[in-house]
Amino acid sequence: MSERLHFQAEIQQLLDIVIHSLYTDREIFIRELVSNGADACERLRFLQSSGQAVLQPDVDPCISVRADEQEHTVTVADTGIGMTRAELVENLGTIAHSGTRAFLRQLAEEKRPDAKLIGQFGVGFYSAFMVASQVTVLSRSGVPGEPGWRWTSEGAGGYDIEPADDLPRGTQVIVHLKDDAREFARGDTVKRVLQRYSSFVQFPIELNGSRLNSVQAIWSRPKGEVKEDEYHEFYRYLGHDAEVPLLRLHFTVDAPLSIQALLFVPQSNWENLGLGRTEPGVNLYCRKVLIQSHAKNLLPDWLRFLKGVVDSEDLPLNISRETMQDSALMQKINKALAGRFLKFLEDTAEKDAGAYEKFYAEYQRFLKEGVATDFQHRESLGTLLRFESSVREKGKVTSLADYVARMPSDQKEVYYLLAPTRDAAEASPYFEVFKARGFEVLFLFDPWDEFVMEHLHAFAGKNLRPAEKTNLDLGDKTSQEGGLSDDDASGLTRWLKEKIGDRVNDVRVSKRLVDSPAVILESDQVLTSSMRKILQAVKREGDGPAGAKPDLEINPRHVVITRLEAVRHVDEGLATMVGEQVFDNALVAAGLLDDPRTMLKRLNDLLERTLAARG
Repeated sequence: MSERLHFQAEIQQLLDIVIHSLYTDREIFIRELVSNGADACERLRFLQSSGQAVLQPDVDPCISVRADEQEHTVTVADTGIGMTRAELVENLGTIAHSGTRAFLRQLAEEKRPDAKLIGQFGVGFYSAFMVASQVTVLSRSGVPGEPGWRWTSEGAGGYDIEPADDLPRGTQVIVHLKDDAREFARGDTVKRVLQRYSSFVQFPIELNGSRLNSVQAIWSRPKGEVKEDEYHEFYRYLGHDAEVPLLRLHFTVDAPLSIQALLFVPQSNWENLGLGRTEPGVNLYCRKVLIQSHAKNLLPDWLRFLKGVVDSEDLPLNISRETMQDSALMQKINKALAGRFLKFLEDTAEKDAGAYEKFYAEYQRFLKEGVATDFQHRESLGTLLRFESSVREKGKVTSLADYVARMPSDQKEVYYLLAPTRDAAEASPYFEVFKARGFEVLFLFDPWDEFVMEHLHAFAGKNLRPAEKTNLDLGDKTSQEGGLSDDDASGLTRWLKEKIGDRVNDVRVSKRLVDSPAVILESDQVLTSSMRKILQAVKREGDGPAGAKPDLEINPRHVVITRLEAVRHVDEGLATMVGEQVFDNALVAAGLLDDPRTMLKRLNDLLERTLAARG
């Protein structure tokens, strides 16, 4: 005999919120019903493992979904624990068990009907009413001797409950679809939703009699039990990539958070292939049910190249399982995952240098982006950086840690030089003093590198110093004989400052040059020549000045400079042209000559005069 039961007014109000305000995508109801079925199967398995008798013990736990376009229904059935009449009333007839009046009063006062619904109620079942004109539930408890029951509701006013004969163990939820939701009666639509959200549910899922979830959630298994080809198959499924991954990290932690993770590094950096900015590739699961695909806040943005899954039972999910409530907890997960991956890279670099070099060649830009943007992990990222060095052969790289370990006792800073190539670095006037003094210099070829060093600032207690900003002199490493006297050098610098004019801030004698006649140095204590290049590009676009004028240092021992001093007293016109050319040559060496047309005309004039003198 059917019995009509009514929802309380407060419960009806809350049901209205669930149906109209909470869920952002109506397809979620399929995921929620399947997840409820999986929970029921898990409860059955627990009872069986504890030795308790259950109805129909030979029927394995599973979930079946049937889409019926003729009847305009979608049915989700499970062979789990089922429900008694009391449990049907308790679980489906009541949304909140306590505090409902106060809760709804608070919502009304805040005028935000869904403001604090997150984490308050387990009502995934009611998502069905977003698409249903009526929901019918047939359920029989797994407790031996319990009869079956039918529960029916249109979602307004209340529900009917009556006995139902000849039901198998478990629960069937029959969703009678509204006219505007009949797409969910199509098998292909339901299949798409199931494959997106429920592919890794631990129990078999069938759709219209065909098994769907054949790919295992291998991240939940001990990594010692997972075969290599299983990893490769899973990566192909997840990453849509025919290549095997470059690196793989599979780990489980229980404290301070429960996390199961399987992360892959693709063979190729897709951003290098010109495919645009990579979207985050790691999916977030809770107990093998998809919560968020391509989760944006799960990992720092500089780890967006990773593909894989993260599963955590600790997530305080909102009522629709679509977003996370506790941002502080998500930050902890973010920090734990990033820290674990960085430790994995450190271990890889130590144990398999070849594999790490391949990784670094593809993904160094992401690590450098992390140094510039992620203060929390900056120090760890610094240990992973690699650069060529003046003490290593061309093409070989070194770490900052190894550099520091090689530093002599009288060296207090880590020196680096930005250049387009190794040859350019070794020929740079900025390198000469370091070569003469026997100090190691890191060669940076990536335009990002200087800004990375600026953000990193120090490593192992040693400041990172650009070569051109280092106050080093030659000391006794180079003979002072054969050069200009102090008076001649001083007179030449004053004369050059006058002739070069407002293009230069100061001209002085250099104590750092060996083979070059002159070098450009920035008068600004922070600005470097490479930074000035960027400022010049900005200036060309009309957005501002290119910074303070640079300084010129001359080498009083170089033949060009000694002869220039002699010529200026007998042919000031020629000397002026040579002095301006020395300045422009230094600008060229620093990569700072903005417009070469004037220099080229002057150079041609000098060539003409030289050839004329020879003729």
